[in-house]
Amino acid sequence: MSGCDKSNCGCVNTNPTDLLSSSRRNFLGGAAAVATLTLAPGITITAFGGSAKASGHHARWGLLVDVNKCKKDCNACVTACSTEHGWEDTGHPLTDAQWIRKVTLKDKKSGFEQSLPVMCQHCAEPPCVDVCPTAASFRRDDGIVLVDKHLCIGCRYCIMACPYQARSFIHEPLIDQKEYSPRGKGTVESCNLCVHRVDVGGTPACVEACSATGNGAMLFGNLNDPDSEISKRVAEYPSTQIRADLGLDPGVRYENL
Repeated sequence: MSGCDKSNCGCVNTNPTDLLSSSRRNFLGGAAAVATLTLAPGITITAFGGSAKASGHHARWGLLVDVNKCKKDCNACVTACSTEHGWEDTGHPLTDAQWIRKVTLKDKKSGFEQSLPVMCQHCAEPPCVDVCPTAASFRRDDGIVLVDKHLCIGCRYCIMACPYQARSFIHEPLIDQKEYSPRGKGTVESCNLCVHRVDVGGTPACVEACSATGNGAMLFGNLNDPDSEISKRVAEYPSTQIRADLGLDPGVRYENL
């Protein structure tokens, strides 16, 4: 089984590790064993395989955020993500997890401010994948960008490559991990679009929490399905991708930005 030296770990890996040389695979196997030791007892890091099929269309999962509906003092999406995945904001931005964060934009001339959530943008051409020396960073066929922590050696090249500052390195010992969303000290992490929910037909925790507040600023769906609500909105109303000039084609789009 590619990317794991434990035959019974249940790891499902879609990474192109078959292209690695034999010696490199042996090295990565040792690194994977070390990474597994950092986890809580009974927890195994898994690279989710999933399916790219959704409603008869090849999926490209994405998010649409209406900035006009995103309240500056609302952090429901951040709180929901923290609760869902077991990370927390300890007030140390240089070392805290960056799964999702609220950003405030201010027009210096007019003073007009906008607040919006920023997370992994799940790019079609993710630079984190390009620079990863072990193929730990990878993009699924359905557009979700993930980290295979059996392969992550904590080099942090992906953190430097991400123009959205959406990835972080786990420094602290971890306890009470979520079985469906394991983390690992010494590895890199970022928003995984609640892949454990998506793969069973669910909605990311941030979107669900935003809807519960009544703001309705976040919409999740299949960008490749012309009948989906997100596709209809993108087709009918102008939206933008952050740093579209980089040509990365993010799966997260923003309205009224």
